[in-house]
Amino acid sequence: MKALLYGIALQFKLDIRSKSLLITCYLVPLVFFLFMGGIFTSIDASYTKTLIAAMTIFTITMSALTGFPPTLAEIYGTDIKKVYKANGAPIWFGIVSQFISSFIHTVIVCLIMFALSPLVFNADLPVNLLWYFLSLISLLLVTLTIGCIFGLLVKQQAKLTMLAMLIFLPSIMLSGIMFSADLLPQFMQYIAYVFPATIAFKAMTSFGVWHIPVLLAEFVVLFSVVVLLLKFKFKG
Repeated sequence: MKALLYGIALQFKLDIRSKSLLITCYLVPLVFFLFMGGIFTSIDASYTKTLIAAMTIFTITMSALTGFPPTLAEIYGTDIKKVYKANGAPIWFGIVSQFISSFIHTVIVCLIMFALSPLVFNADLPVNLLWYFLSLISLLLVTLTIGCIFGLLVKQQAKLTMLAMLIFLPSIMLSGIMFSADLLPQFMQYIAYVFPATIAFKAMTSFGVWHIPVLLAEFVVLFSVVVLLLKFKFKG
């Protein structure tokens, strides 16, 4: 446990110095927040009611799908993973330290936006703060786990970016954070529920009782896939 905590702390410090993480986890979400938040609230004053939830969804999806997988690919797609084996560390050590470090960084950005939104854009705080934070954590767990699968399966950065975009773009466009999902054709509204971002946004804004359990169930299934990948793909 001591070695794991040390590894997490070390990875957190390394990530702080990472230009890739700085861009995908901090710079892009915060610029999007300041720029698009001003535009959306100017066009539609009612957007202040869902601004925090919308920016949370964007931040989590951006950092977990585009920033996290390349870091994993550098470890499990190269000979770096042999360093763990040579030093007696389990193969899952890298993915756990990366996962927790990315989780912490993403939460930090979400909290910054949570604090700034009422001050900068006069945004309304979520009606149910407990449900909001549970939704945030659930979505982050699911999306980071998807990022784990991408990072374990794909070695080439170009293919990894393309695969991430196939999930990221529909998640943003169909979830309702950019415009009301009611404006979409009926069949696209159904397709939107394939993406965790849609379910999480509904959880943060409508507080339905089934949203978080569904997200947690998705996390369990996806986590099982990650375990199987680690067991069979890297058993040697």
